[in-house]
Formats: sequence, structure tokens, C-alpha cells
Amino acid sequence: MQRTEMFHPFEIAVGGLSGSGKTTLTEKLIRHFSEDGFEAAAFKHGCHRFEIDREGKDSDRFAKAGAVPVLIADREKEALISRGSDRLDVAGSVLSADLLFIEGLKELPVPKLLMVDRERAVLPMLESGAIPQVLALLHNGNAEGLERFRLPLFHRDELASISDFIAKFFQAQAAMIPLNGLVLAGGQSSRMGRDKATLSYHGANQLERTAALLRAVCGEVFISCRQKQFETYAATSGIPAIADSYLDLGPLGGLLSAQRQRPDAAWLVAACDFPLIDEAAMASLAKARNPFRFATAFVSGDRDRPEPLLTIYEPKSRRRLLEAHAAGNDSLRSFLRRNRVALVEPHDPAALFNANDPGEFDKARRMIENRGKR
Repeated sequence: MQRTEMFHPFEIAVGGLSGSGKTTLTEKLIRHFSEDGFEAAAFKHGCHRFEIDREGKDSDRFAKAGAVPVLIADREKEALISRGSDRLDVAGSVLSADLLFIEGLKELPVPKLLMVDRERAVLPMLESGAIPQVLALLHNGNAEGLERFRLPLFHRDELASISDFIAKFFQAQAAMIPLNGLVLAGGQSSRMGRDKATLSYHGANQLERTAALLRAVCGEVFISCRQKQFETYAATSGIPAIADSYLDLGPLGGLLSAQRQRPDAAWLVAACDFPLIDEAAMASLAKARNPFRFATAFVSGDRDRPEPLLTIYEPKSRRRLLEAHAAGNDSLRSFLRRNRVALVEPHDPAALFNANDPGEFDKARRMIENRGKR
């Protein structure tokens, strides 16, 4: 089943007619999920003119509930309300949040909760198909006759039940995002003096071993390499390869090339220069994956230095990566530092040891030998 979204990978609307209680419920939901550790954005769409961020106004209420940022629109204009900095791009600002709550837009194909007003004037629109993608109906205590729509029914004040329903919906959406593996094997290996992918520490070479570790936690596994390496790697390893279509960008080019080929997948990238990484470390990263963030990365000690070459990058990271490249920044570590990501402490920090030159190659072999003696 293909995922589709209008504004955000994890979005839900509260729809209904004016006066049905949309704002009150949306405010409560934003506060609930914000207190639960999510960063929520809010988008209010109204048919009437609006005033921005005045005390007691809907946008002010959403912001105080924890929404970051708040968007508001009418027929003539739209506005982004944010108290942070570096958030001038509306779509980019919404993408920064984990979740998006929308008030209004009942007639657009956005998954939604529909508020049933006291007069039930909204029901003919639902019956005619004018309101699509309704997940549940929210009533004011009178549920009589609503069962005919064969949708979950909630009293509008049942915040805990409604929140649990939404959380399960988002988790189901997250579960639909496949996790692929990408072995970064296209480097020049100039410091090592030979191809790091062909080095052997454990019997199998690093290309084969890294791919095997990825297979344990990923649906599909691919090799990332330069075009001139494509046929060699694919033929000798039997692993499908993705040649760089973004040239001379280093690891960023490999990731962007994989995202171009499978834009709806998350990618667990793993370089070939981690000789001590093992099944337990790879499994812990996959288990800690947070699909609501841009990425999930290992960090050891210094939280300002996440490891970009052993990281899960979610589909929504692609836009931000391209924006960073356009701004002249091709550093994946910089991307992880600047964006909302989940950080994971490895059980064994030595697993993140990089072997990039002959001295580190020898050190890695000694570390592996000492591990075997424990």
C-alpha cells in the first residue's frame, strides 16, 4: 500500500462545521502529544479572515499548547507563526515537526476525525462523499444512527481514547515505511591504500559482512558505489548495486542516489570501515529507530558528533539533504547536528571504531583478537 500525504508524512485533520468544537479538540490533542514527547505542528485553515497570534485566538491557543510551528490560512493569505529562528520556509518548517495537526480542510484528501455538530448538518456531506478519508466520528453524546457509517465512534471529550486512536494510526503509518540497507562502498580509500570494502577482519570481506549485518534488520540491501565500480561489485558480491547519480558528493551522493531510486523507504546506511560493528549493535539501532524524526543515529560520548555513516535516514530527510547541498553543505554529520534526529548510545562504543588507514587496520585486528580472548 502506497503512502500519500498532502503536507506531512504524519498528518491528521480535525474537520467539521463552524462551532462544532474543532479548535478545542485540536488544542487538547496538540498538548497531549507535545507532553508525550512529540514535536507537533499545527495548520489552521479557515474560510474567514484571520488575525495573527492575538491573545486568545486559535493560533495563540495552539502555540501555547505546544505546536511548533503554527500555520494559518484563509482565502486571501496564509501565515507561518514560529518563535524559533531559521524557519522561513513554510513547508520545511512543517516537516521539522514529528506530527502535523490540521484544523479544517474537511473536503481535502487528508486523514481526519470528523466532528458531528448538534444539528448533524455535516452528515449529508459525509454521505455524499464530499468529505473523504474520515477515520472516526466524534459526537457530543448522541451517537444514535451514527453506526451506519461503520466508523469508530468517540465522544468528543474522550481525549484519552481519541489520543490512543490517533497514536495507533500514526504507528500504523510508520510501520508502512520499509527499512532498506545501503552498504557505502564507493569511497576512494586513498588513506588505506586499497579498497576498504575488500578488506577482511572476520573471514568474509567487509562488503559481504556489512551486507549480511544489514540483511538481519532490513527488507532489502543494496551496495552504493561509483558508476565505474557498479559492474564489479554487483558481479562479485551478488548484491544489487546503486550507482551514484549525484557525483562527487561523497556519502551524501550515495544516500541521495538511493533515496531517488526508493523515495518511500528509510535507509540504514553503513560504511565498510566499521570492522567491530556486530549483530547486536545493528539490531539496537534498528530497534531504536524513530520514523517521526529525520534520522536515527549512533552517538558515543560527544552528542555533538553523531556517527553519520551508520545511521537510519527517514524518507523526509531527502528534502532537507537536498536543501543543504544547494546551500553548499554536503556534510551528513552537519545534517544530523542541525535537524531533529533520534540519538542512540551504543552498548559498546568500540563498535563505532573506524579503520581508515593501515595503522587503524592493524589496531582493529588487535581489538578483534582481544575480544575473542575474553
